[in-house]
Formats: sequence, structure tokens, C-alpha cells
Amino acid sequence: MTDPIADYLTRIRNAVMANHKVVDIPASSLKKDITRILFEKGYILNYKFEETGPQGNIKIALKYNSDSKKPAIKHIERVSKPGLRKYVDKDHLPRVLNGLGVAILSTSQGVMTDKEARNLNIGGEVLCYVY
Repeated sequence: MTDPIADYLTRIRNAVMANHKVVDIPASSLKKDITRILFEKGYILNYKFEETGPQGNIKIALKYNSDSKKPAIKHIERVSKPGLRKYVDKDHLPRVLNGLGVAILSTSQGVMTDKEARNLNIGGEVLCYVY
């Protein structure tokens, strides 16, 4: 596997399209940070880090609307790829759906959303868009 973040996002996307309640993903520190952001922004219901084996596992409970059974994650997209990295400076931070979505960035001060990076006045690598 050459891009573990793309695999992480694809597993979530496939589980949402198949209406699964829980998805298991191999863990890494970057994936844990992205999962924490998705939980804080209300895109997933809950998560649990399991320390099994050398790598560990992330169990993510996906969030659906109780009335219409529509998923909270409508679109999740990888932006920066191993073949073409996308870096932005503080003046060109992306706005997803005019501020309704979230761009997740990897910065010098850790993994954060575009709004947090705008407040701290820093740029970084754009990992993904979620809305």
C-alpha cells in the first residue's frame, strides 16, 4: 500500500456507501488525529483505539441521520497525494463548501482543520476535504 491515508478515507467512504455501522482501520498516529477531528466536527458517532498487535486498530462508529438514514459524511476526498503534494500558505487556505465543510491539514503544529489553521495564521499540507 503506497498511500495509507487514501486507504483510510476509502474504507470510510465504502462503509458509508454500504450503510455499515462500524468500520475497522489499521491505526497510525496521523489516522488517529484525523479520526479525532472527524469526531470533534460531528462527522462520526464515536471511535475507539485498540492496541492489538504491533500497529493497533481504530474502530469508527459511523453517524447517520435518525429520520432519513442519510450519512453525516456526504463526501470525503483525498487532496494531497504521494505523487503530487498540495501545500498551501496562510493566505491561500481552502474553504470547503464556503465554510460548511472541513479541510484537514497537516501543519508544523500538528493536524488541524482549515479554520484552526486560519486562526493560528499558519499553512501546511492539505490532506482531505470532508462534507
